[in-house]
Order: sequence, then structure tokens, then C-alpha cells
Amino acid sequence: MKAVVYTHSRPVTDPEVLLDATLPDPEPGPHDLLVEVRAVSVNPVDTKVRKRADPVGEMRVLGWDAAGIVRARGAEVSRFHVGDAVYYAGSIARPGCNSELHVVDERIVGHKPATLSFAEAAALPLTAITAWEMLFDRLALPRQPAAAGTLLIIGGAGGVGSIAIQLARRLTAARVIATASRAETRDWCLRLGAHDVIDHSGDMPAQLTALGVAGVERIFCTNATDTHWKAMVRMLAPQGRIGLIDDPGPVDMRDLKPKSASLHWEAMFARSGFGTPDMVEQHNLLEAVAALVDSGQVRTTLAETYGRIDAANLARAHAAVESGRTRGKIVLEGF
Repeated sequence: MKAVVYTHSRPVTDPEVLLDATLPDPEPGPHDLLVEVRAVSVNPVDTKVRKRADPVGEMRVLGWDAAGIVRARGAEVSRFHVGDAVYYAGSIARPGCNSELHVVDERIVGHKPATLSFAEAAALPLTAITAWEMLFDRLALPRQPAAAGTLLIIGGAGGVGSIAIQLARRLTAARVIATASRAETRDWCLRLGAHDVIDHSGDMPAQLTALGVAGVERIFCTNATDTHWKAMVRMLAPQGRIGLIDDPGPVDMRDLKPKSASLHWEAMFARSGFGTPDMVEQHNLLEAVAALVDSGQVRTTLAETYGRIDAANLARAHAAVESGRTRGKIVLEGF
């Protein structure tokens, strides 16, 4: 099968940062689906693994967002059939999906939203899982119609922020305030449903005060935690919760003690990577997201398509993600 691999941890400017290759077709295990990959999207995790996990010459495949067609299934698969259209993020503990064929455990796969193309669907899984688990499993955001206070999403225009805004608006009664630093990203957040948008490059506590918000019950920080830490502590209401998904430098956890506040990490590969008993919850939430999409309540976060799935186009996508200035998701489709 065709695949895009990396063999060494090279900078994105290196002409051999990613390489086109031919690899043996994978074989599905008992709980696995063999998927013909139609589209993939690129996430920060792709660039982090490429830069930090040097294969020292071995060919490794990146990619943790895919949509495609089931071509075979393992003996113990019960949720899918050959020919089903699916979407998923996969597992960091297994080869990625930047290949013509890919094997993935059915318990972390959802049926593709029927109203979306493969490209539109591939933009959703990793960010939807991350946002859903953070909002409802980590930050314990109450579902409608329960009172939910205010949710601040720092980095609202990125892939995770884009889906988090929509899920919070559609499934909760929270006041959703997003952050964005450019006119186009501000407009993007408002179109996705944010009640208000403030600028994370400015004085966020002052901007919240101007909105009449004395403190927020929950903060979902998608990036630059160490930069925003002191401001987050100031903006957080007493007994509030902060949720993180990035890899910040040292911050002083003692800052949270006066407010009896708590910190929560989200790592969406925890369930699949450790084979937790509740792995199937990722299947369940992807099915729920697909229903929200097909009912018109949630939209794809696809922002740009970069052409076919090959080394050159994936390298361009990695460079864009590393710039930190992307809006929504970058998708590639077809080999």
C-alpha cells in the first residue's frame, strides 16, 4: 500500500521531513477494522510526534484523523460491516492513518456523518473526542437544561476550540466566551456560536470585566498555557476548573489554592493507549457527534484542503500547523 512516512526527526523545512513509501498491507486483529482511507486531517500531535519521537531510520506512519470505508473486519467486530463509511482518530500506540489502508479498533470508531463528505468528516474525530471529553468528562460541564455558568475557551478558532464552541452551545446552557486575536478568527468563533469573543493577546481579565463577567466557572485552554496561566487564575471563579490539552512549561499550581480551584488534563489517546474498560465511550461520542452533524446542529471544522495525501502536501500541512495560525482543520484526500 502507499503511505507517507518519516524516518528521522527533521525540521519541517527539510526536503526529507516526510517521504512517500510503499508498505505491506496491514492485517486486522480480532477487534479491528481494516479501513480504506479516503481522507485525513493534520493535528498538532502529528508535528509533535514527528519532532520528538525519532525512529532512527525506521519507517513510521503519522496521522490521527481519518475517514474511509471498511474493507475487512476482525472476528470479534460487532458494530460495523464491510462497506460502512467510518471516521475516527485512532490510537497513538499504533501506526497512524497516512496510508491507503489502516487498522483501527472498532471501539474507537464512529459511522461517518451521512451528510458530510469524507474530507469534511476527517476534520472532526480527534478534535471532537478531545472537546467532548474535556467539556463533559473533565470539566463536568452540566448538560441542558442545568445551569452551567460561563465557559471560557482560549484559542477558540483552532481545531479543538472550533468544535468545543459548538458542543458547548448545542448541548449546554453555558455562556460561551471564546478568545481570538485576529478579525477573521474572531468572526469564525462568532459564526460557530460563541456568545462573546475576547482577544487573548490583550488584557483578558479586563475584557471580561467589560463584558460584566466577574469570574468564569470553567476555562478550557487549548494552547499557550504558560503564557496565559496568571490571567487564567485571575479570571477563574472560586471553586472553578481549568482544563488543559497542551504541553506547557512550569506553572505554579499553588496559584489555585486560594480559590480551591482544580486543574484537569485531557489526553484523548488515554483510553485507546491504555486499553481502558470504557474505550467504547469514544465510539459512543462519535456516534453522538455524527447525529448532531446530520441534524444540522454541528458543522464540520474543515477550513482548507491541501490536495492529495502525499509527502509534499502533508509537509505543507505540518508547516501550517506549526505556524500556530491555522483556523479550523487542514484536510487531504485520496492517494
